[in-house]
Amino acid sequence: MKWDPAKYVQFGDYRDRPFFDLTARIQADGPRHVVDLGCGPGNLTAALAARWPGAAVEGLDSSGEMLAKAGAVAAAAGNLSFSQGDIAAWMPGPDTDVVVSNAALQWVPGHRELLPRWLEALRPGAWFALQVPGNFDAPSHTLMRGLAASDEWSGCLAGVLRHDDVVGGPDDYLELMLDAGCDADAWETTYLQVLPGANPVLEWVRGTGLRPVLAALTAEEGARFEADYARLLNEAYPPGTHGTVFPFRRVFAVARKR
Repeated sequence: MKWDPAKYVQFGDYRDRPFFDLTARIQADGPRHVVDLGCGPGNLTAALAARWPGAAVEGLDSSGEMLAKAGAVAAAAGNLSFSQGDIAAWMPGPDTDVVVSNAALQWVPGHRELLPRWLEALRPGAWFALQVPGNFDAPSHTLMRGLAASDEWSGCLAGVLRHDDVVGGPDDYLELMLDAGCDADAWETTYLQVLPGANPVLEWVRGTGLRPVLAALTAEEGARFEADYARLLNEAYPPGTHGTVFPFRRVFAVARKR
C-alpha cells in the first residue's frame, strides 16, 4: 500500500493535536534513545528531537514514500535519524528510554500481543506512549465498509478493510500495561473538528483509512468508489454554517516501567 505524504499532512493541525496530547504525559528526564514507531513524514518525530536535544531520536516506518519526505526533516536536526522497517519486527534496545507510537499501531495486526513483549524488554523507568483511532464505528468507516461489501465492490474488496480486531479500548491497553509491571494512564478523547471546503471528510480519509481501498482498485474503479462514497458521506456529515463537523475519537495509553 502506497502512502501520499502530502495528503496525509493536509489537515496537519488536526492530525497533530493527538500527538501532543499524548506526549505531554511523558515525563522522561534526559532520555538517551527515543523511538517513534510509525513516524510517517517525520515532522512530529522532529518535535521529539527538539524536546530532548540530548537524545538520539529515531523514526521507524515501513513506507518509502513517507521516509523520502522525512529525509529533509532529518537534515535539519543533528540528533534525528530515520529508518525503514516493520514495526512488528522491532524490539527496544537496552538504552531505549522513550517509545512513542502515534496513529500507527492500527496498521499492525496483533499489536496487542506485541505490546507486552515490548514492555518486558524496556528497562525500568522507560516510557511507552501510544495513540490509535477509536472511530471504526463512526459513519466515515461503517459507510466505507458497507459500500465495500456491496454487490458491486465485494469481489474486488473482500477482506481489504479490517475493523473488528484493529484496536483495543483504553481499558484494554491499561490492563496490558499494568500486567506488564508499569504505572499506566489510559483515556479517550473525541475531537469535534470543523473541516472546511467541499467533501472534507472524503479528503480526510483519502489520507488514511481509504488508502487500502484505493490500493486494491484501478484508478477508474477508485474514482467510481469515491463518487459513491462521497454521496454517503455528504448525507452523514452535512456541511453547516461554519464548516463540516467531524467527530474524531482517539484512544491513548501511556506506561512507565516500574
